[in-house]
Amino acid sequence: MELKRSSGVLLHITSLPANEGIGTLGKPAFEFVNWLKAAGQKYWQVLPIHPTGYADSPYQSPSAFAGNPLLIDLWELVELGLLIPDDIKGREYGEDPSAVDYEKVIAQKNELLHKAFFSFKEDVAYLAFVQEQGWWLEDYALFMAIKQNNELRSWLTWDKDLRFRKPEALTAFKEEHIEEIKFQRFVQYMFFTQWNKLKAYANKNGISIIGDIPIYAAMDSADVWVDPQLFTMDISLRPTLVAGVPPDYFSPTGQLWGNPLYNWDAMERDGYSWWIARIDHAMKLFDMVRIDHFRAFDTYYAIPADATTAEYGEWKQGPGMKLFNTVKEQLGDVNIIAEDLGDIFDSVKKLLSDTGFPGMRVLQFGFNNEYQDNTHLCHNYVNNCVAYTGTHDNDTIMGWLRSADSKAAKMAKSYINANFLEHKNVSFIRSVYSSPAALAIIPMQDILGIDGRGRMNVPSTVGGNWTWRMKKPASKKAARMMSRLATAYLRKSVTTAKAKDK
Repeated sequence: MELKRSSGVLLHITSLPANEGIGTLGKPAFEFVNWLKAAGQKYWQVLPIHPTGYADSPYQSPSAFAGNPLLIDLWELVELGLLIPDDIKGREYGEDPSAVDYEKVIAQKNELLHKAFFSFKEDVAYLAFVQEQGWWLEDYALFMAIKQNNELRSWLTWDKDLRFRKPEALTAFKEEHIEEIKFQRFVQYMFFTQWNKLKAYANKNGISIIGDIPIYAAMDSADVWVDPQLFTMDISLRPTLVAGVPPDYFSPTGQLWGNPLYNWDAMERDGYSWWIARIDHAMKLFDMVRIDHFRAFDTYYAIPADATTAEYGEWKQGPGMKLFNTVKEQLGDVNIIAEDLGDIFDSVKKLLSDTGFPGMRVLQFGFNNEYQDNTHLCHNYVNNCVAYTGTHDNDTIMGWLRSADSKAAKMAKSYINANFLEHKNVSFIRSVYSSPAALAIIPMQDILGIDGRGRMNVPSTVGGNWTWRMKKPASKKAARMMSRLATAYLRKSVTTAKAKDK
């Protein structure tokens, strides 16, 4: 993949301003496309769009293929005649307009989506969707229906026959709970219909969408339930090894993620079909995808499933180029960004070089030490990389400046702009934009100059993450600022005419 000099914005859909307690695929998303165009941007990067799982994380999803029902725009269901305005108005989605109250949003949306379902009549488009996506949709719909019938408990606690997918048990459940299964299909149809509409609008207006593939599947997912042989599970369907990363500068006990690891030998024997399907599916949804924790394809950290911390794991060999050679053979060239952050071995660097995928650089990481050879300092960026001021796992620029130790802050001040003659966040953006990196991505929080209250996620913590929202749409002033910077540093999109309203 050859990146052209350009820029974009990182903003998850949940963070868009909306009257439904959470950002959706509706009008605010279309308006944000217009804003990106006015700002001279080429890319819109989002986080995973799959259903959220444990701790409301988009990286712990019950499916690697399904869409998040919470992102469905309810007003579009009104336009379809499935709801009326009074169904939506006056509902309590949370008290704080700058944060998602997931408990309230889930309760309200679930009720309204069920109401819309009861008014829905199957048509040709719906039947075509069900047939086309059936290869993952049927298992997912069944999985979610069983979870609903088990008070959302993990599949590891289900009745033995359902847990082990005994055909007679599955058939009996389907017959008894057909309406809930149909509801799950309906929700996915609505999500993908709205997603495809938004993506088409973005592409028409010169905006490409960058998606995100979490490296691991969640333990409590349809993926692991359907194909346990592809994961590190024993004959009783319990995990033997789980994912994480070892202790480092940020965490003295490491990070214990808990996802089951892949059985790469079994996947190789199967021609890596699960990963081929996953990447193919993602490339149809997005114009480019970032693969989280890319290093695990080279070497991955394996932790005993009964461990309470990540201190006692060991590194194991991943599939390396065998997987990506298979991807290329079956899918051709794919537009992938490799998240290569953290403790990176030379073998990981070689894998990245062999694939040709661009890696990532994060300016915040450049000030962790004084060494001028730090790859995260702008003057050390290569052309084939994607440069960020920060990511969803970092504090915002303004938050970091307030919390960083004096030595790091002093180094940043000296490196970026000795006098900070402009707003500090703009100085950071300017540095990334001026770098050799072909693609520069700036989190929306850094464009707006928001402090640590705008942080999206603190790794290794549970609760309070993934909630930040914009209170109002981004301003024309902010668009003009980003357009000027994109022009000055030759990153401006060639398509800058005002987009038509939705």
